[in-house]
Amino acid sequence: MKPFAYVCAATLQEATAAHAGLPGSRYLAGGTNLVDLMKRGVERPGTLVDLARLPLAGIEELPGGALRIGGTARNSDVAAHPLVRSRHPALTQALLAGASAQLRNAATTGGNLLQRTRCPYFQDVAAACNKREPGTGCAARDAVHRDHAVLGHSEHCIATHPSDMAVALAALDAEIELHGEEGARTVPATAFHRLPGDRPEQDTVLRHGEIVTAVLLPAAAPGAVSLYRKARERASYAFALASVAAVLELGPDGRRVHRVALAFGGLAHAPWRAATAEARLTGTEPTAEAVREAVEAELAQARPLRDNAYKVTLARNLACDALATLARQAQDGQPRTP
Repeated sequence: MKPFAYVCAATLQEATAAHAGLPGSRYLAGGTNLVDLMKRGVERPGTLVDLARLPLAGIEELPGGALRIGGTARNSDVAAHPLVRSRHPALTQALLAGASAQLRNAATTGGNLLQRTRCPYFQDVAAACNKREPGTGCAARDAVHRDHAVLGHSEHCIATHPSDMAVALAALDAEIELHGEEGARTVPATAFHRLPGDRPEQDTVLRHGEIVTAVLLPAAAPGAVSLYRKARERASYAFALASVAAVLELGPDGRRVHRVALAFGGLAHAPWRAATAEARLTGTEPTAEAVREAVEAELAQARPLRDNAYKVTLARNLACDALATLARQAQDGQPRTP
């Protein structure tokens, strides 16, 4: 085992100061991903700065109906919260689909957003991986890549982001609240994760030493409905081959789309917000033909690899089914609670 120092911070200021002042520091929250990577030798921090004592676990309603979810709130608490369940069922569904109850009881909101890819070549220190060690190459490109990206990948990395929660947050127009040495700032969930480009080692837009202090969910519009769907290799807990989070709000006539949000998971290095499909559907009736054409226009951007073209068809079918379900719910006025 590689020795490391341990600091249990009592305040945000203490945490950021410790992170900045000690070599090779990493923040520790639930540890469900970081500790596994340490065991594999992928992560070798010189110092762990524990955030467990920080007062960031609350879930509160803000004026106007928005919700603020603390960065160390447990996934199980978020999924079960009555306001999350009733107003943003896509988030509850994503969390319940993402991990077992035991893991949800340990994993945190911030940690979920910051988990690293499950690409087996990233997790194998003997394999070439630009994400783990920039400049060494990408072993996945010419090896087994059935589970890898079809959207937004680069020659340097074809990994996908594993979070289910992040996909729901992208569709729900959430914002990520951050705190670092330079103070606080807020980043849209859709801009928080990066596509790989030529810097695949940078998963997010986090600045050095920043902490995810909260997720901010806007108030749910009256009549809006949402859901999360996920396809995986087995019915038990597994990472998404493809997933979709969708939000739909019909106009006053109850027929045409007033607002739609669609995000894909399992297809890219980051949750993929489907702006092309959304633009095509807004103002139209969400018929099966209109939805299929809009989704296919979005997925026309896909660049599947040798072994994963099936993901395009899988994602299309998931999205079409999800939007058809939401259209029925919106027209019938069904409750949103999962």
